[in-house]
Amino acid sequence: MTLPTEDSPTSAPDTLASQPNRAVSGKLRSAFPAFESADFRRYFPGQVISMIGTWIQMVAQGWLVLEITGSAFDVGLVAAASTLPTLFLSLFGGVLVDRYPRRTILLWTQSAAMVLAFVLGLFAMTGTVTIAIIITLSFLLGCVNALNVPALQAFLSEIVEREQLASAIALNSAIYNGSRVIGPAIAGFLISATGTGAAFLVNGVSFFAVILSLLSMKGAPKKSGAKSVASPLQAIREGLCYSWEHPLIRTGIVFIAVISIFAWSYVTMLPVIAKHTFGMGASGMGSLYGVSGLGSVVGTLLVSVYSRRVDRLIFIAGGTILFSLALFGFTFTTALPAAFFCLFLGGFGLVAAVSTLSATIQSTVDDRYRGRVMSLYMMVFMGFMPIGNLEIGFLSEHFGTGFAIRIGCVVMILAALALVFYSCSVRNAYHRYKLTPEE
Repeated sequence: MTLPTEDSPTSAPDTLASQPNRAVSGKLRSAFPAFESADFRRYFPGQVISMIGTWIQMVAQGWLVLEITGSAFDVGLVAAASTLPTLFLSLFGGVLVDRYPRRTILLWTQSAAMVLAFVLGLFAMTGTVTIAIIITLSFLLGCVNALNVPALQAFLSEIVEREQLASAIALNSAIYNGSRVIGPAIAGFLISATGTGAAFLVNGVSFFAVILSLLSMKGAPKKSGAKSVASPLQAIREGLCYSWEHPLIRTGIVFIAVISIFAWSYVTMLPVIAKHTFGMGASGMGSLYGVSGLGSVVGTLLVSVYSRRVDRLIFIAGGTILFSLALFGFTFTTALPAAFFCLFLGGFGLVAAVSTLSATIQSTVDDRYRGRVMSLYMMVFMGFMPIGNLEIGFLSEHFGTGFAIRIGCVVMILAALALVFYSCSVRNAYHRYKLTPEE
């Protein structure tokens, strides 16, 4: 093979052409360090496709329940059924995540979720679906997610270096929320064109992407260091004690519990708002999800770029207050442009707060407890959602959806102010805990 020389007519143009590409690549990796990992680059597109499918199913399922029963409470009930198992099974899932290869766990959980999506699609396509079937399949999917979600959170630490972890978490959140832009739009089109059954089948097919990306990864898994624990109950106890004694983790889990109950539940009411407030069909409902998701993407990207330069408290407390004020305004408007603007700001603020909270916990947790801590975090985050879904469904049924959402906004503003007030005490306690201080 001959190297190009100065006399070669193609050497200079090739070099000049490659310089802009290298410059763009360098800037991207500087802003998003997680892309320096080859395995993360394999993980990213597969997860994007899979999460788009997940959002297609979430939107289609909410619409299907509303068509079958016409009840806002039933929409909340089905959402609760999908998250309730997390409350009881996540801690045991965390033990498995710390003991067994996380990629293997993910391959099994993604395959199980794929089967459930195909089953729901077949019931819907044949016209035999009932509310009982939807609740049952939602519950089974919740059981799968009780293991899948902590495994996925902990798996990020295996495919990137520690200094890239905050970026990986923010980008993972961007995947989830970017899918909220694309998925609902596709769901609205599919529901209008072919019905909800096709939407569920499309979600089933989307799992092949993430399964292939997991199979293509070549990096060696890191040792968790938790395989010597004698029993699952003892392992759970150790994880709970570690989380409670760690000031930042304890504070983060308490705050995410408040978010789970009083903030995130507004998403389950968007089909009701679309239909009853704005008189929208399925495609219009998808646009509400999409605008909120677009704001969330911007929020997560901002966190990834500025997480090293901005105090995390600003993202957590400031994002929470911005979300609450925006959503409060959303409940009073009947003008669609104003509603879109409020949803965009709400998605921006909420996800900036949540992704920063998750990154704070992940960057301070000991690797030996990572699976158990993240299972506790996700148990609270997802397991408390049934409480929020039932609460907002009940209040919506009796006092109106706007009133129900406004109650949550007020609680979130108070929680953010409390976090600011006690932040100095938490930081002092963190330093006394003798962990490496954050920069």
